[in-house]
Amino acid sequence: MRHALAALWVICHREALRFLGQRARMLAALVRPLVWLFVFAAGFRAALGLSITPPYQTYITYETYIVPGLCGMILLFNGMQSSLSLVMDREMGTMRLLLTAPLPRWWLLSCKLIAGALISVLQAYAFLAICALYGITFSPLGYVAILPALFLTALMVGALGIALSSTIKQLENFAGVMNFVIFPMFFLSTALYPLWKMAEASALLEMICRLNPFSYGVESIRFALYLTPNPLAWGVCVGASIAFMALALWGYDPAKRLIGRKV
Repeated sequence: MRHALAALWVICHREALRFLGQRARMLAALVRPLVWLFVFAAGFRAALGLSITPPYQTYITYETYIVPGLCGMILLFNGMQSSLSLVMDREMGTMRLLLTAPLPRWWLLSCKLIAGALISVLQAYAFLAICALYGITFSPLGYVAILPALFLTALMVGALGIALSSTIKQLENFAGVMNFVIFPMFFLSTALYPLWKMAEASALLEMICRLNPFSYGVESIRFALYLTPNPLAWGVCVGASIAFMALALWGYDPAKRLIGRKV
């Protein structure tokens, strides 16, 4: 147990140093959601009417509605960016040294996942602080209740990123694979539009949004902000996190790679 906790601390410390050394990464993580909040939301406010749907008890502005979705955007992009570092570490040999440590492979990958999730949560809170300065505030308890939802969603998208990184052989292929994952997951979710709005446009789009696990991550954040339980969203996020992590462990299984080489 002592060695396992030491490994977790070292990996988290390494990821924190890497993050602090890349100030442009923090800026880029905040610029994307802020552009949506300050620019696109202002233009869509008049075009998109929002009805009173749970967890809201009254009509809200479009800016207020998309804040949980933009928090999810931060978690999604940072989770995929963390998996990019795995590809880089594998090319430089650092990943090989990490996986040869005398600890279970699932724990080492979990430490990497937890470290990335913690950084994502800090970025999401930084975004919420900017929203508060802009005038979009929530209840004090909401900021506390949102923490588990943010962390669980970060684990889910981070596990997906790790699973995808196991299939990428070269760093040059990463951007293309991520674009086929990030943008469909984000835009085909409830991050920017409610489900009933999607249903007005297309029943197929609504079905895709309902099947998208990222939608449930966004909804868990949204409901937590208003101190409203959402067991379905939490259950889907937990199940998706376990499934994605199982795929990641299978992808980084050395026995699988050896079998692939023989074939």
